[in-house]
Amino acid sequence: MIQFLGGVPSNACLDLRSLDISLYFSDQSVNSSTEIYKTTMEHSFEPLKNDLLLRAAWGQTVERPPMWVMRQAGRYLPEYHEAKGNRDFFECCRDPEVATTITLQPVQRYAGLIDAAIIFSDILVIPQAMGMVVEMVDKKGPHFPSPLKTPDDEQYGQVLAKNVDVAAELDYVYKAVTLTRQRLQGQVPLIGFCGAPWTLFCYMVEGGGTKLFAQVKTWIYRYPEESKKLLAKIADICVDHLALQVKAGAQLVMVFDSWAGELGPASYRQFSEPYLKRIAEKLPEKLKALGLDKVPMTVFPKGAWYALDSACNLGYNVVGMDWLHDPKEAVKIRGDRNIVFQGNADPGVLYGTKEGITTAVQEMVDGFWVGNKGWIANLGHGITPGVNPDNLKHFFEEVHRLTKKN
Repeated sequence: MIQFLGGVPSNACLDLRSLDISLYFSDQSVNSSTEIYKTTMEHSFEPLKNDLLLRAAWGQTVERPPMWVMRQAGRYLPEYHEAKGNRDFFECCRDPEVATTITLQPVQRYAGLIDAAIIFSDILVIPQAMGMVVEMVDKKGPHFPSPLKTPDDEQYGQVLAKNVDVAAELDYVYKAVTLTRQRLQGQVPLIGFCGAPWTLFCYMVEGGGTKLFAQVKTWIYRYPEESKKLLAKIADICVDHLALQVKAGAQLVMVFDSWAGELGPASYRQFSEPYLKRIAEKLPEKLKALGLDKVPMTVFPKGAWYALDSACNLGYNVVGMDWLHDPKEAVKIRGDRNIVFQGNADPGVLYGTKEGITTAVQEMVDGFWVGNKGWIANLGHGITPGVNPDNLKHFFEEVHRLTKKN
């Protein structure tokens, strides 16, 4: 079996993986957790010219902090709207050509400043693969017409019992990953991702975004065991989805727990943390079974500031942090553990002045950039619509300037 030359990356290595993507999905009757995937030499990925992100994520000493931002391929860019046209959001995700075009836009705009691409997709493709209908409503966000009501609901049993063939259900994601890797031509690494089980569970029960989280709180406090069964199911699907993204060409993976902060410490330890750990433990095993080396893994438990210490022990290489964390205090909590932090500027600072952006970057540099390792510069959450793209450019330029060796 061809091995992915990505454990500790080298610019001299040619990555020969994944190469006839259509072969991954030829037998949809076989479950993705047991199917033996074929590889051919039909395609190959060019050597990586900029492996800064991967070296940093493995905890190595680097010449400067790598940088990218969450949702960097998105609505703040005018070229995004041109590429999207009149298409529905999920239609863009399901078209590998469009998804690739959108993924590459920030890499092209910020060439020489940005150190990663992240595949244009959505965390809610997993509930879709589990049989739930998800719509993206303009100016409102995701909407589930039929969310899960109670464990007695017929839909709960169907979702729990469904044998999800991730390779067949989400083949468009993997095709987009491979196409993007090819078109990147080794410029920067490609990040794959999924939503965390708790966050996906929230959407599946609430039916969309919410301020109260009343329905999902009802589930975990009234039906804790039934909730945990579904969380475990989601976690295993996340493992399959991440593994197949790596198989297709992703070089680092990230788990977004966007709603982690809606749980108190005790509930977080019951309903979020165990399933984040499950992914961290099972993904390397899954990759090994597929004949692939490990890739760096990032976890982002947004809002769960109280769990930073335990997040450093979950088995991930990188811990993403929102802007509620003080960089210097976070470094103290990390101690001598070889964990890399990612973040954590308030996305709202990009609405402000360039002087304000510089101040925010300086605070991160002063706190995180210790011994030329341990930090990936990013925002504390996704970049928001309405931001001037030039302000993001200034953000990147200031990270470069303020960490440049004299």
